[in-house]
Amino acid sequence: MATSQQAAVIFSAVVVVVLLSSLAHGRGAGAARQHYHVVQTSHLEPKSLCSGLKEVPSGATGTWVPVHRPFGPCSPSSRGPERAPPSLIEMLRWDQVRTEYVRRKATGMADDVLNPAKPRVTMAQVDYSPNAAFGIGSGYGGSAAIDADGDGDSMILSQTMSIDTTVDVPWIQCAPCPVPECYAQKNALFDPSRSSTSAAVRCGSPACRSLGSYGNGCSSNSTRNGGDCQYLIEYSDDRATAGTYMTDTLTISSSTTVMNFRFGCSHAVRGKFSDQTAGTMSLGGGAQSLLSQTARGFGNAFSYCVPAPSSSGFLSLGGPATRSTNSRSSRFATTPLVRNAVNPSLYLVRLQGIVVAGRRLRVPPAVFSPGAIMDSSAVVTQLPPTAYRALRRAFMRAMAAYPMNGKMGNLDTCYDFLGFTNVTVPAVSLVFGGGAVVVLDPPAVMLSGCLAFTPTSTDLSLGFIGNVQTQTHEVLYDVAAGTVGFRRGAC
Repeated sequence: MATSQQAAVIFSAVVVVVLLSSLAHGRGAGAARQHYHVVQTSHLEPKSLCSGLKEVPSGATGTWVPVHRPFGPCSPSSRGPERAPPSLIEMLRWDQVRTEYVRRKATGMADDVLNPAKPRVTMAQVDYSPNAAFGIGSGYGGSAAIDADGDGDSMILSQTMSIDTTVDVPWIQCAPCPVPECYAQKNALFDPSRSSTSAAVRCGSPACRSLGSYGNGCSSNSTRNGGDCQYLIEYSDDRATAGTYMTDTLTISSSTTVMNFRFGCSHAVRGKFSDQTAGTMSLGGGAQSLLSQTARGFGNAFSYCVPAPSSSGFLSLGGPATRSTNSRSSRFATTPLVRNAVNPSLYLVRLQGIVVAGRRLRVPPAVFSPGAIMDSSAVVTQLPPTAYRALRRAFMRAMAAYPMNGKMGNLDTCYDFLGFTNVTVPAVSLVFGGGAVVVLDPPAVMLSGCLAFTPTSTDLSLGFIGNVQTQTHEVLYDVAAGTVGFRRGAC
């Protein structure tokens, strides 16, 4: 059984000896030749020290910011008074509720989370999305601000934000925002009245009209002609945020600022949000997202690497995080990007097969036809039931030497490794449309002793590609080229 500490860090560090191995990342069936890994169980305990970035992104094609896992030793927001980490079961429950809401959005069935007649799902005040820090405003000053240009003047307020590829409108909490109308957060509240470049978006303007379904009318207490533009973002598990749609300067790095960046200035929330973050940096495909607002300067592409718990990753705008004369970008295994017809803000890919211990499972290609949502915040990959049953059978055959344990939340294939020094885990690869093969390392296959995949409700349901499986891969969303790429071992 996993301890709560193991579950909170989510992905355990491992030392791996590879059997029957070759470079197993690329295109075609021949790419997946790695059959088994031997994992030393003594290294399954999570590390308490941050090892930082595996490689520093060059930013050759754009700009980048560090990305961290919540509750891990590298996350700045996890520093401070000690508190009990959330459990694996809590994390899995959060993941189920959240992804089901995203799935309903993709099929046009997402109902109003503010409807008082809707059954409520009570969730803890946590968020398992990867997060990064951004600078908001200018001429701000104060001890909570950062010095972006190195001149000794603290002018920009640092805000830790969760990264979400399924939402379009970036937002942060703004003063005035008293509790309980807002939630307590570790970062200082952004006060737009103290920023010399802050301005509300005028109601009726093109920027306000571009909010579409996120629009929430006009403010009634504004002295401006027509009032200030209002927004409303609805999430799963009875959560929502509402406030004024603003523009201000966004600082991504010491050399990169975005003038007139549009974002939601939240003055009220409903439901529980994590105090580790001040809001969400949205990377969906809509006109309001960070990607769309920076496309002219950096190109219509971004990538991220969700790190192992004790490491740091990155979010890169403008393409791959690194590029050199030997064409590092050619290491990407690419698959076509599919846009959802109902909600084009979502990014989809198509799985075509799964390889376990060197053998491709006999799953009809039509089983994967609904597609799978690429979601930076989804935890575990969700497969069509037919594919999941085939994976589970093959995995159990390969793991027959180990006693099984009780299920952990919705993970139903778990093992008891007590007394074992080494564990032999079958290699698993995901085969995507276009022939891209993504080889999974052991921490991407097993989570706290359990097979880290779950089934969807039916073979007709949209699946998800979770960040358990994509951790340490650079995932490149090249929207301009219409592809998604995977580069192994990037962070």
